Amino acid sequence: MKKLLVANRGEIAIRVMRTAKKMGIKTVAVFSEADRNSPHVQHADQAVCIGPAPSNESYLRGDKIIEVSKELNVDAIHPGYGFLSENADFAELCEANNILFIGPRSKAIRVMGSKLAAKETVKGYNIPMVPGTDEAITDIPEAKKIAKGIGFPILIKASAGGGGKGMRIVENEAEFESQMDRAISEAKNAFGDGSVFIEKYVASPRHIEIQIMADMHGNVIHLFERECSVQRRHQKVVEEAPSAVLTPELRNQMGQAAINVARSCDYIGAGTVEFLLDENLNFYFLEMNTRLQVEHPVSEWIAGVDLVELQIKVARGEHLNIIQEDLKINGHALELRVYAEDPMNDFLPSVGNLEVYKLPEGENIRVDNGFEQGMDIPIYYDPMISKLITYGKTREEAIEVMIKAIDNYHIKGVETTLPFGRFVFEHEAFRSGNFDTHFVKKHFSHSLLEDQEMLEAEIAAKIALKHFLMEQKLLKVPN
Repeated sequence: MKKLLVANRGEIAIRVMRTAKKMGIKTVAVFSEADRNSPHVQHADQAVCIGPAPSNESYLRGDKIIEVSKELNVDAIHPGYGFLSENADFAELCEANNILFIGPRSKAIRVMGSKLAAKETVKGYNIPMVPGTDEAITDIPEAKKIAKGIGFPILIKASAGGGGKGMRIVENEAEFESQMDRAISEAKNAFGDGSVFIEKYVASPRHIEIQIMADMHGNVIHLFERECSVQRRHQKVVEEAPSAVLTPELRNQMGQAAINVARSCDYIGAGTVEFLLDENLNFYFLEMNTRLQVEHPVSEWIAGVDLVELQIKVARGEHLNIIQEDLKINGHALELRVYAEDPMNDFLPSVGNLEVYKLPEGENIRVDNGFEQGMDIPIYYDPMISKLITYGKTREEAIEVMIKAIDNYHIKGVETTLPFGRFVFEHEAFRSGNFDTHFVKKHFSHSLLEDQEMLEAEIAAKIALKHFLMEQKLLKVPN
């Protein structure tokens, strides 16, 4: 592999390019007209504009990306995450044009892209499942009968879904039909597929995912778990590795279950198997993400590996040079997704210009970043600016490093999730490890964040006044 095209933008494009360059591989960036001056464009050896700002006219144009790859004699394409990363048709297009797709084969993407097909595929491996339907449902009266049999509350989920779209919690029979209609409609609009399924709603779950890596020679390993329970609108904001609640025995069980999920679809490359963990520490298979995850840095830090490097090596046909027994958890890592969102206004996107943009620096701080001071946050894409990752020998140490890093991350011009992150890492529920996916609903409110910010401003003002008075005293000349 001599030349790699990164079919993505922002921080993940730069992240992939860094590893490729370290491996002596030349890189190609693709960019939309809105991203012409973005850092990922400057970071590559070559860069090509592939269309206007909207992603369906640029980053989602698989045909255009293949065309550019052939023109520039590209050997492989890394899709990052989002955009075309879980698009089986694009993976197939790469295969048909003799370009390595750095990810699983199209068949595995297709199977795991449907939650129902995934459930069917892993059935033979005795993996725990949440009680629910095995088939897509559109017949509402029939679905209602099934829901009553499972017992309320239940969850309606889009089969082709993700990111919380096409997902509805139904507390009782009376609201079932209206919520079913909404879920089907939302699934059709978001994914072009209105099929949904029903499962028992796990009331106080934790979201635990296992990072796996598989080569072409039948070797599959897991690189431990990530806790991703702090979410807003069913989407993650804070992640950590390892989880504060898993025992070594439970970790081994979940790790083996994740390996079996990968084996069930002849998986190749990096993937993540997601589970729900209930209050009694029972775990249930949720889905598999057939790509590198946003939160992969926390796994890299505790396992001491470069997941992108492993992806590239596996795609080249190399054997994994790690066996499960070699892997040990070393320390603790945390990640905060820094979104251009306003936590005081229901996390709505906050577009604008980065008038001030200064990254925190120091030992055990990593920032996977895709922006520079003076840049605008475009309205066309996901509003994530960067990922702030910290490490410590213990969980407590990683939290303290994170709080300090948040304080030294200076952004003006847009609202961000940095204050929310500080709120989470200082909260007793998070620090104790006693939290679940309802953290935001249970513990967060705009007024609490306002109170915290006012208190911090008051303390800062008192310190400033004290320094001022001390300086005035020193400057006073005696008569």
